Parts: sequence; structure tokens; C-alpha cells
Amino acid sequence: MPLEDKIGQMLLVGIDGTEVSAQTQTMISNDKVGGIILYGDNIKSLKGLVSLTNELKRSNAGNPAPLFVSVDQEGGKVSRMPDEYAKIPASGSVGASSNAEAAEMMGKLLAREVQTAGFNMDFAPVLDINSNPDNPVIGDRSFGNTSAKVIELGIAEMKGIESEGIVPVVKHFPGHGDTSVDSHLELPVVNKTEAQLAKLEWRPFREAVKEQADAVMVAHILYPHLDPDRPASLSKVIISQLLRGQMGFKGVVITDDLTMGAIMKNYSLAAAAVNAVLAGSDILLVAHEYSNEQTTRNALLAAVKQGKISESRINESVYRILSLKQKYQLKDTPVDVPNLTQLNKDIKAWRTSFVK
Repeated sequence: MPLEDKIGQMLLVGIDGTEVSAQTQTMISNDKVGGIILYGDNIKSLKGLVSLTNELKRSNAGNPAPLFVSVDQEGGKVSRMPDEYAKIPASGSVGASSNAEAAEMMGKLLAREVQTAGFNMDFAPVLDINSNPDNPVIGDRSFGNTSAKVIELGIAEMKGIESEGIVPVVKHFPGHGDTSVDSHLELPVVNKTEAQLAKLEWRPFREAVKEQADAVMVAHILYPHLDPDRPASLSKVIISQLLRGQMGFKGVVITDDLTMGAIMKNYSLAAAAVNAVLAGSDILLVAHEYSNEQTTRNALLAAVKQGKISESRINESVYRILSLKQKYQLKDTPVDVPNLTQLNKDIKAWRTSFVK
């Protein structure tokens, strides 16, 4: 695979609008990006969503690997699916029941939802512990405020998603639960020691690694006691030494969106992209604007050609990415507009099963 194609596999990008534009076509056909993420602005109706995911896959025809077609579908306030789908409540609602079977079924239902619309990857479950009541970004996206509950229910949800053939991405390593700043806007700082983090925040992620998690999203949070210079998503200490070294994670590492305020207010996108790869990230999430995808791609190409990043380092990531696509036997196969009668019935029955 040429270097340009390998770097393409390391990019997971957002698109503008509800249809495949000329720029989106270019990113897929020419730049051979490895994946697409859709947000609420891309999704207006079931028919429109299915048309869009099918067109994205058609645009990838002839490329060396199928696309990750991904979405943040957690339930609760982070729900991207159109109104035709019955609502899945937040993880916190399931956490209140302390019912691991309900959490596993939640994973299965989330997976069935996204699969019917043509997705193959879901950025869930949230393994953050809701330990800070002032947290503006996690709250009931977490299963609860103890590591035991988040481990039991989060791993159950992960396995539920995986069992339906959808790639689960656990997040937000090393833990976004004890922040009082939204990383979409600013760079949060967590002044905890390694010993403190090991007792709480890291426990669900350690367990996920033991349970063969496929992919981990790394947060834009600065941990001065671990790495005073770089946030987790750009930190070799946190990704290569801690997650891969100490915890033994062998799967795919994905950055949180590099266009978030935590990064863009403190780094150039080009520098952040290069640092993320040097730190050990496999996939760079670039959620907004064609120009940002171009900046990221060109920065990585230049870094390899200038010797800042070795091609063997690129090869490591591409091997992990292609291995994950192969494990899930991903194909760019279009889907029909689904009949949601049974799925919605199952969601409603499940909702009533765990409510106290």
C-alpha cells in the first residue's frame, strides 16, 4: 500500500451536509480515508441516513479497505439516530438499576440501531466514572460514580455491542469523569497522581483491556503528574507507556476529535496530528471541515518524508486498523431502509425491564 493510502487509513473524518459532496467524494476516492463519522447535522431522517451511508460506501469502491462508518450513539443526550427509532435512555438510567443484563442488552440494541442504518462502528460505551458533580460533559453518560459499577455495566455494554458485529470504541481514556472543564471548549487539567488514577479512573479501562477491547478513544486532558507537557491524546507517556506498555493494550487507539477547543486553542492542527501519531495513536479523528482533513493528511505525509515519523511507525497503525476491519469482516455493502417495528418494540420492552 503506498504511503499516501496508509496515511489515509489513519484518518477518520467528519463531513458537511446530509449528502456526499464533491469534497467528501475527494476525501474517500482520492485520499482514501479509513473512516467517516456522522453527527446530528448529517442525520435528518431514516431514509436520508440510509441513503447517505450507502453513498459513502459506494464512494469507497475500488479502495484498498472498507470504510469505518461510525457514529456517537450512546443513548440519552448523545443520540444521533433519527426520530424513527425508539429512544434509548442514558447509561446513568441503566446504572441506577445496577443490572448488568440490562447493560448488555443496551449494547445489543445500540448495535442493532446503528447496524440497520449502515454503520459498523459505535463510539460507546463510556467508561468514565462520574466522580465530579461539576462535570459539564459526562454526567449521566456514565453508568455511575463507582469504578465497580462502571466496570460491570460498561464491559457488559461493550460485549453487547461487539456481539452484534459492531465495533465498540471505549472512551475516554484515561478518564473524563473528574473534570470541571468541557474539552470541546478548553483543555481540562486533572491534578491526580498515578496512584490516585490507578485506584479509580483507570480501573474500567484496565478491565476493558483484559476483556480484549478492540478500540480505545483517548481524551484531550492534561495530567501534569504523568506528562506536564502534552494532553493524553498527544502523550507518548500515556498512550505508549501506560495504555500499551503497562496495561498491555494491543488494539486500535483513536484520538478524540482534534478540532475540539482543547486542541485547537493550544496547538496547530498539523502539530497535534504529528504528535498524536508519535505518541502512539492509530486513528486521528478530524470531525469538521475538508480543510482540516487536508491539513492533517499533509502534515503526516510531510512528517514521514522529513523523517520525523518513520514509515514503520505508520505501518504499525495501519496493521492494527486493517486487522480490526478484518476481524469484523467489514464490507462496503449497502443496506435497505429498515422496518423498525420489531427493533422499536424490543427497545420499549427493554426500557420497562430495568426501571425500578
